[in-house]
Amino acid sequence: MRKLKRLSAVIGIIIGVIFILYAIFQYVFLDFFVDLWWFKAIKFESYFWLRLLYRFILSGLVTLFFFFSFFFHFWIASRYLGLNPPNEILANRDKRLKFERFAVKFINISVKIYTPISLLLAIFIAIPFYHHWETSLLYFFGGSSGVVEPVYGYDTSFYMLSYPLYQLIQNELLATAGVLLCLVGILYVLEHLLLPNQGKTFPLGAKIHLIVLVASVALFVVWGFLLERFSLLYNDTHEPVFFGPGFVQVRYQLPLIWLQILTFIASVVTATLFIFSEKHRNLMPLSLSIIAFLSVIGLQNIQLIPELIQEYIVNPNPVKTEKPFIKHNIEATLDAFDLKNVKTVELPIKLNAADDINAWSTQKHFENIPVWDREVLLDTYIQLQSIRPYYTFLSVDEDRYFLSDHTRQVNLAARELNLSKLPTEAQNWENTHLRYTHGYGGVVTSAGQDADAPIIWYLRDLNLSSDVGLSVRYPDIYYGQENYTYAIEPNNLNIVQISGTQSGPDVKSAYNGAAGIPISSTFRKALLAAYFQDQNLFFSPNITNKSQVLMRRNITERIQALTPFLSLDKDPYLVVAKERFYWIQDAYTLSSRYPVTKAVSEEFQGGTKEFNYIRNSVKIVVDALDGGVQYFISDPSDIIIQAYNLAYPSLFKNLNEMSPELSSHLRYARDLYYVQMKAYAKYHQQEPELFYQQAETWEFAKVRGEPVKPYYQTIDFGNCNGKEEYVLLNPMTPVNSHNLSMIGMAGTTDSVNCGSTYKPTITIYKFLKDVQVNGPTQVESLIDQDPEVSAQFTLWNHGGTKVKLGRMVIMPMGNSVLYVQPVYIVSVTNAIPKLSKIIVSIGNRVVMDTSFWSAFNRLKQMFVQSAINENKTGLANLNSESNRQ
Repeated sequence: MRKLKRLSAVIGIIIGVIFILYAIFQYVFLDFFVDLWWFKAIKFESYFWLRLLYRFILSGLVTLFFFFSFFFHFWIASRYLGLNPPNEILANRDKRLKFERFAVKFINISVKIYTPISLLLAIFIAIPFYHHWETSLLYFFGGSSGVVEPVYGYDTSFYMLSYPLYQLIQNELLATAGVLLCLVGILYVLEHLLLPNQGKTFPLGAKIHLIVLVASVALFVVWGFLLERFSLLYNDTHEPVFFGPGFVQVRYQLPLIWLQILTFIASVVTATLFIFSEKHRNLMPLSLSIIAFLSVIGLQNIQLIPELIQEYIVNPNPVKTEKPFIKHNIEATLDAFDLKNVKTVELPIKLNAADDINAWSTQKHFENIPVWDREVLLDTYIQLQSIRPYYTFLSVDEDRYFLSDHTRQVNLAARELNLSKLPTEAQNWENTHLRYTHGYGGVVTSAGQDADAPIIWYLRDLNLSSDVGLSVRYPDIYYGQENYTYAIEPNNLNIVQISGTQSGPDVKSAYNGAAGIPISSTFRKALLAAYFQDQNLFFSPNITNKSQVLMRRNITERIQALTPFLSLDKDPYLVVAKERFYWIQDAYTLSSRYPVTKAVSEEFQGGTKEFNYIRNSVKIVVDALDGGVQYFISDPSDIIIQAYNLAYPSLFKNLNEMSPELSSHLRYARDLYYVQMKAYAKYHQQEPELFYQQAETWEFAKVRGEPVKPYYQTIDFGNCNGKEEYVLLNPMTPVNSHNLSMIGMAGTTDSVNCGSTYKPTITIYKFLKDVQVNGPTQVESLIDQDPEVSAQFTLWNHGGTKVKLGRMVIMPMGNSVLYVQPVYIVSVTNAIPKLSKIIVSIGNRVVMDTSFWSAFNRLKQMFVQSAINENKTGLANLNSESNRQ
C-alpha cells in the first residue's frame, strides 16, 4: 500500500512537471522565439529587447520592492522587536537558555511561514503595475508641455504622465501599509501570547514599529487626499453648460479637502499618543480631533450646503461667478483637441453669385470635384476589376496624383486576395499557404468626370495598363487589409495563372521581400510548425532553407503587434509608387487625463476609445510587398510621443526622412478632423458669455437625414498661386436649424510659403448672419422641387432602374457656396452604378446636366440674366418715379 501511494505521488509529480514544461513551452518559449524572429526580420530587434527589458525590469523591481517591504517588517518583528522577557528570566541562566531555544525555534518557523506569504502578497499587490507598466515608462521619460493648468498651476503633462502613476502608487502603498499594520500587529500579539516568560507590556521596539506603520498608513491616506484635489478638475456636475470645476468646487469643496487633511493628521497624532503613551493619555484632544474630522466628512457628503451656494450665489449671476471656470474649460478643450491655431475667415455671402461664377469659371481644374465617391465605386471595382475569382477590393481610398499636366484627385484600391472565394475543394493547405499567397496590383480612377461617360481609368487590369504613366515595378500585395493567414515564400511550387508579373499576366514571379522569418534550419521549421499548430509546415517538401514565413499580414494587426500604445485611424490608404505599393496609416496618441476637458468616445481600429486629448503624432508606412514598417513623427510637440521617442530611440524617424514620393501623399487625418470638429462645434464660442448662451452652437450638416462626414477635395482655393490643395471639408449648421453656418477646411499645405512641407492647418469659413445661406437639407428641397429634376427622377425610377444620389459636395466659392450632387442610375439586376447626371446649385438656383461645366455655365447665364432683369426693373422704377414727378 505504501509503495502504491509512493508510485502515485511520483506519477502525479511527473504529470505536473510535464504540464508545467508544456505550458512554459507553449506560452513562453514559443511566443518568445517567434516574436524575436519576427521583430528581427522587420529590423526592430533592438526595440523588441528594449520593450521586453522595460516591462520585466519595471515589473520585477516593483515585485522585489513589495516583497522586501513585507519580508523586512515581518523579519524585524519576529526576530528583534517582539521579544520582551522580564529581568528575572534574563538573570537565570537555565530560564534564559530555555527562552532563547524557544525563541529561536519560533523565529525559524516564522521565517518559513512569512517568506512565502511575503512573496504571494508582493505578487498580488504588484499585479496592477504589471498591467500599467507603460504608465511608469511615460512617467520616467515624460517632459513638460509648456501649457499650465490654471486652477492648481501644474503643467498639463503632470496630469497625463504623472498623475495616473501617483494614483496607482498611492493605492498600492496604502494597501501594503494597511496589510502590514494588521499582520505585524497580529504577529506581535501571537508572540506575546505564545512565547513563555514574556513581559506583561509590549516591548518598546514593537510600539515604535507599530507607530511607524500607523504613520505610514496616515501618510498614504494624506497623499490620497492631496491627489483627490485633482479629481475636481474632472468634475461633470456643470454639464451640459461646461465641464470642470466651478465656483462651488473651488470655493467650497477644495477648502473642505484641506480641512479634511488637517483634521485627519490631528486625529492620527492624538490617537497615537493616546494608544502608545501611558503618561500622556488624554481623551479630550482625541475626541475633538475625531469629531472635527467626522464633521468635515459629513460636510462633504451633505449636498444641502453646495446646493444652497449654487441656488443663492451662483444661479442669480451665473456668468459672473462661473466666468473664470468657463474660460478654463474653453482654453483647455481647445488645447486638448489641438484647436488653438484655427484660422477663422468671416465670409460675407452675395445674393447674386454672378461675379463669383465669372471669377471661378477661369478655374482650369474644376474636374477635380469628386462626383465619383468611394462608397459608390466599390461594387464597380469588384465587378469590373477583380478579374480572378480569388481577388477582391475591400475599400476605396482617395488621394491626389500629379498626372499629365496637374494634380488630379483620384479614387484607388488594392486588388487583394480573398481565399474564401475559392471553391471549397481548393481551400487546402498547399493552396492556402504556398500557392495563393498574395493580391496583385490595384486600380486608380478619376474622382471627377462628366456624366454619361465611361469611367476614366488611370490604372487598371492585371497588366497594370495606364494612359497617364503610372507604373509599379513590384505590384504584389502580400500585406493589406484582408484577414490573411501566414504564407511561405519563396517555395518550390511552379505556380501559373495566379497573378500577373513582369514576365506575363499568368506567371508568378519570385518573391522579392525580405521581412519574413527565414526557415533556415530544421529547428526553426519545427518551432514554427508548433507555433502555428500545423504539421504540414514541417513535413512539406516544397519548403526550402530559403523560404520565409510571412505572418501578421493584416496591416492593422501588424502595427498593433509592434506598437499597441498607438491608436489607429479607421482608414489606412494605398499609395502607388514607382517601385511598389505602400499603405499609409495615421496613428494617434490619446489620453483621458487632460485637465478640465470632457472625455469623448470614438471608434478607432481595434475598438472604441475614451479620451479627452488627441494628437495625430505618427504617420506609419507599411510596404505592401515585404511588410516593412516605418514610423514617422508628424507632431513633435506632442508630449506623449516625445516620451515614447526617448524610451524607444530606434523606433521613430523624423518626418523629413520620409521619401518625397511618399510625403507628397500625406494628408490631414480624417478621424482626427471629425473629432476636432465635434468639439469645435461648441467651443468655437470662446467668450464665456457667448459660450454660456450657446446661441451659436453648430452640428454637422445633414444630407438625406445623415450627418455629412468630412470628405476630401482637391482644388485651387486661391491660397497658393494657382496650386491645387488637397483638403478635408465639412459643412456645419446651427443646432436644430438647416441654414449653413460654416464650412471647415483642413489641409497640410503651408499657406504662407506654399511649399511641400507638411503643416496641418484648419481654416473655418464662417458666414455672416446678415444673409441666409442654404444648407444641404434646403438644397435637397430645391432639387426635389425642380420640375426637370423631378420628372427625370420619376422616369428613371421605373423600368428596372433606380436613382441613387451620391455624396453631396459643398464648398466655398468666393462669396458663394457651391453644391454639387452626383446622380447615379443603378440597375436592379446589376449593382454597377452609372453616373448619369450632375446637379449644381448656387443660391436658390438648381441646374442638372451631363457635365459639371455645362451645368456651371447654365448657372452663369441664369445669374447674368437675373442681373439684367434686376437692372431693367431698376430703370423702370426710376422712369416711373420721374414721370410721377
